[in-house]
Amino acid sequence: MTSFLKTYAHPGTPLQPPFAAAVIMPSLLRPQIGQALRSVFAQDLAGRVQVLIGLDQPMDLAPLEAICAERPEHVVVQVFYPGFCTSARRGGLSQSWYGGALRSMLSHMANSPYLAYLDDDNWWRQDHLSSLHAQMARAEWAFSLRWFCHPATRQPICVDVWESVGPGRGVYVQEFGGFVDPNCLMLNKLACNGALHQWNRAVPGVTRGRMSDRSVFDFLVRHHRAAPSGQPTAFYTMNDTDESHPTRVGWMAEAYARAGEGLAP
Repeated sequence: MTSFLKTYAHPGTPLQPPFAAAVIMPSLLRPQIGQALRSVFAQDLAGRVQVLIGLDQPMDLAPLEAICAERPEHVVVQVFYPGFCTSARRGGLSQSWYGGALRSMLSHMANSPYLAYLDDDNWWRQDHLSSLHAQMARAEWAFSLRWFCHPATRQPICVDVWESVGPGRGVYVQEFGGFVDPNCLMLNKLACNGALHQWNRAVPGVTRGRMSDRSVFDFLVRHHRAAPSGQPTAFYTMNDTDESHPTRVGWMAEAYARAGEGLAP
């Protein structure tokens, strides 16, 4: 597959005027991307929304074509593949294993001051973008809370009150000064331009180029004003192979089991 930038837009839609918000989505085109994109299509933010999907390897676009046919007129979807892998995981030069240089590249490309980030196996409540955008008049970046969701049923389990809770809070306060999941983040890229490169930078000493999200968080906390929306508007699908999974299940106790009910024979 050669490099390309493919645009899905209503005929005659101008691309030059800035969008109200841009959504950055490095993707493996997992089946769950349909729910992720439909949650963007349903956002109640006033104005136009640009969705930038980055591919780090050749993929079949047929499933994505069908989903993009559902987009409302005010949403433009653009899919970018540079023609090679940017992640060190697949022979590229970016330290970030997950998406390589794509988050940084698409953040710079985005035609909006306001950037939000969404992984293709997660999704948002209808007011996610609008509730974060409302904070930007008093801050340079903003963040929501998130729901933990069961890895098999994708049912919401409980609001995360342990990890992605903001600066100076949560179980990562000693190690990282707190944490905000990228799916919960909105930043003003004109004010926070220096943070965009941090998507390529792994935390020193962390194996396999992980935790570039901690690098971004650290830069934002040290250099820019933040504001919380206070709303759990992001839905984060847990990964049962993640090393943190047993600890998280312990926090949730019976709630995790209830969210997975109906799986066992």
